[in-house]
This record gives sequence, C-alpha cells and structure tokens, in this order.
Amino acid sequence: MRSVSGKQFVKVLERHGWSLLRVQGSHHIYGRAGSDVRLSVPVHGNQALKTGLLRHLLKMAGLTEADL
Repeated sequence: MRSVSGKQFVKVLERHGWSLLRVQGSHHIYGRAGSDVRLSVPVHGNQALKTGLLRHLLKMAGLTEADL
C-alpha cells in the first residue's frame, strides 16, 4: 500500500462525494448525505497515515486502493 498523508486522503474523499462536517483539533470529520458513516481523518501536515488506519478509512468510505 502506498503512503498517503491526511491532506492527500481528504482530497480523495472530497472527490468521491464526502463533505467536511467539522474540525476537532487536527481531526477532520467527514460525512456523506444519506449515510450514517462518519470518518475522522487525522491531518498532521504531510505526515503519512499508518497502513492500518488507511485501510480502515478506505473500507469505511467504500473506496479501494486504486481510488487513491
């Protein structure tokens, strides 16, 4: 799995219809209309997301590694 920062992942989410609901500290909370799923993406500059967290966020968002 390739390395992706929180900033880069947020852009991917927005391209796929997710919208920013609120920011709580360095965590950006995303949601989608008609869905109860909420994604909390840590945005710490250009620091890469850890592999397990990235996989979990992709699964919850209904995306694949190819969407990155």
